[in-house]
Amino acid sequence: MDTIRIILIEDHDLTRMGMRAALAKEEGIEIVGEARNAMSGLKLLQSTQPDIAIVDVGLPDMSGIELTQKIKNSLDAESPIQTKILIMTMNQNEDTVLAAFAAGADSYYMKDASIEKLADAVRITHLGNSWIDPLIARIVLDKSKRNVDLVTANSDTVSIHGLSAEDNQMLESYPLTTREFDVLNLIVDGCSNGEIAEKLYITVGTVKTHVRNILNKLCVNDRTQVAVRALRAGLVK
Repeated sequence: MDTIRIILIEDHDLTRMGMRAALAKEEGIEIVGEARNAMSGLKLLQSTQPDIAIVDVGLPDMSGIELTQKIKNSLDAESPIQTKILIMTMNQNEDTVLAAFAAGADSYYMKDASIEKLADAVRITHLGNSWIDPLIARIVLDKSKRNVDLVTANSDTVSIHGLSAEDNQMLESYPLTTREFDVLNLIVDGCSNGEIAEKLYITVGTVKTHVRNILNKLCVNDRTQVAVRALRAGLVK
């Protein structure tokens, strides 16, 4: 298994030291550098070319969101290393969450989550998937729901506006049904298949079918990517 090379960009010394010590114990993860502010972090990223940069939102010289934009803009498309950004914060503010993903953040980790979850987030992000805290997923989905039109008069499908041409064509060909949107809502709430079945008064087998259809239609591989895909596809403005 390839070693995941990480840099930490965090201004609070105790937080940074705690993350470094905890992640150093994880197999296959290596901390290759640390920075206390955004500008030092950007220089560190350019010199080390890590797989993942863990970036705190509240840096002293610029926000982690602005730094994320600078990092994404600085990456050479031809480079074999495409550093992924894992935003870390205590902030659950909707504007901050959406701005982070709009800036290009790949994953979003809440500081009060366990260190085991941080290690999981690192590994999932490294695989090219998005890891988001359930609270953040809830914010993204709520915002998404305010930007979709539910067509109920003569249709049982969800009409979604504001997509890219490619995504729009995809969902026109394979639209989400209103029932699938109900299941999607409960997935992001963290409900198991059994809990979804109980809440919607359907069988677990039916839930599994809906989940499979949702993943296929949104072109994602697992549940944690659903809300991020909704955002990236244009469901969230």
